[in-house]
Amino acid sequence: MAGFDKVVKSYSDAMTGLEDGMTVIAGGFGLCGIPEGLIAQIKRQGTRDLTLVSNNCGVDGFGLGLLLEDKQISKMIASYVGENALFEQQLLSGELDVELTPQGTLAEKMRAGGAGIPAFYTATGVGTPVAEGKETRSIKGREYLLEPSIIGDFAIVKAWKADRYGNCIYRHTAMNFNPMAATAGKITVLEVEEIVEPGELEPGQIHTPGIYIDRVIKGEFEKRIEKTTTRAAKS
Repeated sequence: MAGFDKVVKSYSDAMTGLEDGMTVIAGGFGLCGIPEGLIAQIKRQGTRDLTLVSNNCGVDGFGLGLLLEDKQISKMIASYVGENALFEQQLLSGELDVELTPQGTLAEKMRAGGAGIPAFYTATGVGTPVAEGKETRSIKGREYLLEPSIIGDFAIVKAWKADRYGNCIYRHTAMNFNPMAATAGKITVLEVEEIVEPGELEPGQIHTPGIYIDRVIKGEFEKRIEKTTTRAAKS
């Protein structure tokens, strides 16, 4: 990269520095707004013993589910097992360490990590297995759990448009987790549908400023649908 231009030309360049044993935060919700190409690159690199932080772990054979096939993930921090049979199998067999986290708490763990907040109190999970082993505190007569924030060695996120400086705009459901994840990586890699020149994006529409982004790559996306629901046509 030269100066403020953060665009890289290859996926191998985009994921340079990722090593075994690192923590990776991935944006997206289900199969929507996920950095498909960056996930596939981790698969190709064969990086192992990863801790993955994401809302869920994709589906069998796609998204983060690709990384389960060769057991590249040793720990998954997620809020939802989802439609992934391999995830369920590895969880039940003990091959995969899974830390199930309430969805809002998971999003706040990322946001707090990106904001430099080491931990925060939340009422979510009090009185449930989520609270086991965690510090609690009574505030104004209500019990709260102390939850640590999350910072990843890498964060991989997907946006609709970005300029060469990394300023980006997410679209629709891709707003789930991507903005928080983008701030919480020591190295944040952004995969986008379209790269534009600086100044082309309306400043007031930018969701994540480029100061949080280290690398930008233009991707090609399959945008697979996780589950299709239809109804019979009227006769």
